[in-house]
Amino acid sequence: GPEHPTVSTALNNLATLYHAQGKYEEAGPMFKRALNINEKTLGPEHPTVAQALNNLAELYKATGKYEEAEPMFKRALDILEEKLPADHPSLATTYKNYAALLRKIGRDEEASALEEKAKRIRDSRGV
Repeated sequence: GPEHPTVSTALNNLATLYHAQGKYEEAGPMFKRALNINEKTLGPEHPTVAQALNNLAELYKATGKYEEAEPMFKRALDILEEKLPADHPSLATTYKNYAALLRKIGRDEEASALEEKAKRIRDSRGV
């Protein structure tokens, strides 16, 4: 049905393609719908929800909606730090993405701390 997790995956994949193509207006509603489906079907604290939050935050960052992006990055990190091992690659990705937002808004000290966390994870995994 329309609320099945597979629908969310398809929406997320298509939205990611649109985002990469610069079709932000098309990507936004799909990322939002994927997030809503994931929250309903998997629960609000599931790592897949964090990934959906990260994706939507990245779209907001790309379109200059920094105030909308930041709480999504924070919530994604809260979920991932709670649910995943401390050296999980998804944490490194979200730290890196959030740090890039912080750099854009001039919060370099906070950005550096997140970049260091991401680097430690990558280094620990030999990436």
